[in-house]
Amino acid sequence: MSRIEELVKLLSRLPGIGSKSASRIAYHLIAGDEAYNKALGESICQIKERIHFCPTCGAYAEDDECEYCSDPRRDQSLLCVVEQPQDVVTIASSGSYQGLFHVLGGAIDPMEGIGPEQLSLAQLKHRVEEGSFKEVVIATNPTEEGDTTALYIRQLLKPYGLSLTRLASGLPIGGDLEYADRLTLARSIRGRVSF
Repeated sequence: MSRIEELVKLLSRLPGIGSKSASRIAYHLIAGDEAYNKALGESICQIKERIHFCPTCGAYAEDDECEYCSDPRRDQSLLCVVEQPQDVVTIASSGSYQGLFHVLGGAIDPMEGIGPEQLSLAQLKHRVEEGSFKEVVIATNPTEEGDTTALYIRQLLKPYGLSLTRLASGLPIGGDLEYADRLTLARSIRGRVSF
């Protein structure tokens, strides 16, 4: 296998990159600036060393805590529960939510062997018990698994007397938060409903 074929094969393993796109990227890198290629390679090599999960919320972090948990300007009475770390960035970038986050690490999916014990639900319960939250926004994906997870969270947190809300309509059914545009996401956050 040639080096180009090897590069195309590696690039095509990335999500959303087929063999044609991988081939275009490979040829772009070959024809491109050597300094850029080195910087890209170093960044890829160092990403696992520099990025870790925030011990408080589970989002991606470069420091001890993520930028959201360490920001004292964020609303400490609001907690948004999401499935994946990238969902934190998606919601924060909408500009409509200024509270804290909690990452579950997935959604309940019995067909895939993922039950409540595989998610960070015990940590969520502990944060609610120890924190001063008034509202928990359940922002799981609008899928069967996301809805199941949301129902489980509602039952888990019901005894604490919090306002439990779910993102409003506007997000496509069966879609992922990661792919929602900012306007749709902002409207969903502003129009969230009791759950």
